[in-house]
Amino acid sequence: MKALVINEYGENAKFEVAEIEKPTIKNGHVLVKIAASSVNTIDTMIVQMGKNLPLSPDAPALLGMDFAGVVEEVADDVKGYAIGDEVYGCAGGLGELPGTLTEFIVADSRLMAHKPKNISMREAAALPLVAITAYEGLTRAGITEGQKVLVQGGSGGVGHVAIQLAKYFGTDVYATDGSENKLALIKKLGATAIDYKSEKVEDYVAKYTGGAGFDVVMDSVGNENLVNSFNATALNGNVATTVALSPVDLTMAHFRGLSVHVVFMLIPMLYDFNRAVHGEILSKVAEIIEAGKLTPVVDEKKFSLEQVGEAHAHLKSGQAIGKVVVEN
Repeated sequence: MKALVINEYGENAKFEVAEIEKPTIKNGHVLVKIAASSVNTIDTMIVQMGKNLPLSPDAPALLGMDFAGVVEEVADDVKGYAIGDEVYGCAGGLGELPGTLTEFIVADSRLMAHKPKNISMREAAALPLVAITAYEGLTRAGITEGQKVLVQGGSGGVGHVAIQLAKYFGTDVYATDGSENKLALIKKLGATAIDYKSEKVEDYVAKYTGGAGFDVVMDSVGNENLVNSFNATALNGNVATTVALSPVDLTMAHFRGLSVHVVFMLIPMLYDFNRAVHGEILSKVAEIIEAGKLTPVVDEKKFSLEQVGEAHAHLKSGQAIGKVVVEN
């Protein structure tokens, strides 16, 4: 079968077309014909950092984590799936798990769910990693109806889903970003848009919370921005972040009594730890989508499997709105 593989990591990395063996079914797994995949920041990090990132596969590597497609074969011990079912999930592209930049994947059935019926394969492929991340972050942060929630980086992959999930949970949602079109998307999704380039943290905290701070902050920017999130959070509030890879001063978190939740959604895939939780979250997200409460935002640029290198470049450029998707 056709695949796009990386033979060398780092500055000289490029995706090359290759013929690889079609995977065979095994216990607990489902063979899926892939219709689309999506590009996540972690995918671009793997290409750049290679084996300096512990989760990177050995080269030559078949990358890609998200997928949407059609079931072609089901292992005898797997229940709940049948040939012809439309599914979506996040099940490969790191460690020992072959990725999705190819025609077929043998996916762990616990890491997937039935695709929402009211969206396309392209839209479904955009969701798994970011939807699981946003759902886990908000729920671990104890999101509750009536709270005020701040999403840092609201137009991004995780951010645009977090806005919609926070609204689904019955909260008053605010979100930051830094360009006119990204702020416009935030407003379209139903949140109050905050331009972090022109509004200081203390100013928008005073404006929207009377100085008390937000009950929950979902920070998909992270690292140095975590200090801004700490400053924006209410006393004894909760911060969930997806990026905590650098030293951060916890002084403000200490004096505000904050609970900080680091979300690393790849743990179940890497360590075969509680994988069924991912399938359960994707099933819940599908229900929310079918109820009309969540719509994935897919960047308008379209890429074929052979153009995955261009798709990575587009995401890294910072110009993408929503998720970048690659279609087979």
